[in-house]
Amino acid sequence: MSVPTRSGRVTVNTLRRMKQEGEKIAVLTAYDASFAQVLDEAGMDIVLVGDSLGMVIQGRETTVPVTVDDMIYHSKAVQSQLKRSLLMVDMPFMSYTDPASALANAARLMQEGGAQMVKLEGGAPQVDTVAALARHGIPVCAHLGLMPQSIHKLGGYRVQGREQQAAAQMRDDALALQGAGADVLLLECVPEALAAELTEAVEVPVIGIGASPRCDGQVLVLQDILGITPDDAPRFSKNFLTGSDSIQAAIAAYIEAVKAVEFPAQEHTF
Repeated sequence: MSVPTRSGRVTVNTLRRMKQEGEKIAVLTAYDASFAQVLDEAGMDIVLVGDSLGMVIQGRETTVPVTVDDMIYHSKAVQSQLKRSLLMVDMPFMSYTDPASALANAARLMQEGGAQMVKLEGGAPQVDTVAALARHGIPVCAHLGLMPQSIHKLGGYRVQGREQQAAAQMRDDALALQGAGADVLLLECVPEALAAELTEAVEVPVIGIGASPRCDGQVLVLQDILGITPDDAPRFSKNFLTGSDSIQAAIAAYIEAVKAVEFPAQEHTF
């Protein structure tokens, strides 16, 4: 079954309407102009220049070494080819330690890199920063659950929110970040029931990765869906190149599966 994608340039208002109308939001990462063009022409709603580039492009063990200059370089390349998709760009480790630093670095990502939305990790401690960005007209995606920039603190890549107290804190964080002006929430490696509950509790779109199919959208790393991840692909991912005759067909299959709520399946959730 072919699922049509929404026409016209995707904006923050588009994403809100999609949530209201029950249309799923398809998101993939890209780090260069060539893949950006392919994703845009396929009808991707959001293209994310993720700090995951530290691992899949630079060969690092974590995202921690990635710099603002790295993000600008790759964002500029991706932005040059986008005519439809909204461009979201990660704020890298230690680039938003306080509202003033966040404002300065987000401004660079937008002015030099072409970002249309920035993404940062963290719950309640980021409320003031999100509020400051929102006051200055900077669209924000707030990332909850497993936060790769905090991997050394977390002690590994583990599902977040299983315990009652942790789940309650995540609910409070989601509402606080929405109240501060976050335009989108992203949940990574969160139990299905909690992810579904949070999606219902907030008015802004919720994008999942290793979360519930009931989230408003899904995001994966491009290399994972093409089966070229340097290490073992995470459980929540799927190789869409298997059974497809081209990269373009694999990307189209991913979009269709998200829109039709065929991905993620039960084996991709926690």
